[in-house]
Amino acid sequence: CIAGTKETAFIYAVTSAGLVHSVTRLCSAGNMTECSCDMSLRHGGSASEGWHWGGCSDDIHYGMSFSRRFLDVPIKNISRRSESGLVAMNLHNNEAGRQAVAKLMSVDCRCHGVSGSCAVKTCWKTMSSFEKIGRFLKDKYENSVQISDRLKKKLRRKEKSQRKIPIAKEDLLYVNKSPNFCVEDQKLGIPGTQGRECNRTSEGPDGCNLLCCGRGYNTHVVRHVERCECKFVWCCYVRCRRCETMTDVHTCK
Repeated sequence: CIAGTKETAFIYAVTSAGLVHSVTRLCSAGNMTECSCDMSLRHGGSASEGWHWGGCSDDIHYGMSFSRRFLDVPIKNISRRSESGLVAMNLHNNEAGRQAVAKLMSVDCRCHGVSGSCAVKTCWKTMSSFEKIGRFLKDKYENSVQISDRLKKKLRRKEKSQRKIPIAKEDLLYVNKSPNFCVEDQKLGIPGTQGRECNRTSEGPDGCNLLCCGRGYNTHVVRHVERCECKFVWCCYVRCRRCETMTDVHTCK
């Protein structure tokens, strides 16, 4: 992707979040010697409300620390040879991915008691599924914040009228507007969507309406020939029929 765009911001964030999620899961599963469960919650809870911390809480603190060392340190090391504003933005987007994992942590509980009465509950903290985290970051991508390419004391919004609005830790930031990915641009390495196969009945990103960028689509019939209804004949070979199917294929104009 082109540096400094919304798409690049999303890649930085989702990569950072993915690393936190994977390492933390490995810690909880006991597959890493450097970490395990989050032991800081072991002796807390609310006796009056009938629950206490237990189980194996995900140690997200180690996962986030690992992600910072693995992803942020190399960026900081090359900052002298790069534009400091772009570096600060990339570091922010890395952290936005980590904050998304932390923000979506939830509490799971297990009931204890006679005949499932749930007189006492054991609870632990767990990460959300990465699918949910991805949806959260996709929403942040859709509402990403354009910032000024001139770094002063801190990152700031490009629009002067909005500069009093603080930038949240979970916000994704970009400097450059995205190019038109619908049209081929060899200099930028953009293949465009002309000739791409699309799904006529889908409303998602693979649908012809979205993928073809409003240009419409062509429909042609493709003939498939394959072996079918195969049976073993004694002895010793396999006899098959030759089946033909006709399929409509839609490609973007």
